[in-house]
Amino acid sequence: MGEPRRPDRVAEAIREEVATFLSEGAKDPRIRAFVTVTAVDVTRDLRHATVFVTLMGDEADKKSTVAGLASVATHLRSRLGKSLRLRSAPEIHFRADESVAHATRIEQLLAQIRTEREQQADGGE
Repeated sequence: MGEPRRPDRVAEAIREEVATFLSEGAKDPRIRAFVTVTAVDVTRDLRHATVFVTLMGDEADKKSTVAGLASVATHLRSRLGKSLRLRSAPEIHFRADESVAHATRIEQLLAQIRTEREQQADGGE
């Protein structure tokens, strides 16, 4: 019964460890964008972990940072294995989390609709 929750606990521990690793300054010079770890998704067998990150910066910095993150994944995997005391550490895959950008775009569209409705209401009187 406790088994299905284990991947969730491992995912949260990985999220914290990756965030700490990145905040301490990963040594790869390609990591130039501001990186925030938003979530981690771990497979049930704990062999793969997808780390969702948001990247702040211009497009060149973002592309460079994605390449830098991919290159530190193996180092990060060994660090996770030691710190989390897992029999075998999961393979780390980084993926850009676009949910913040989508939420911002939705907010902009809703604000635009509200403004247009207010203008129509003011003009119709």
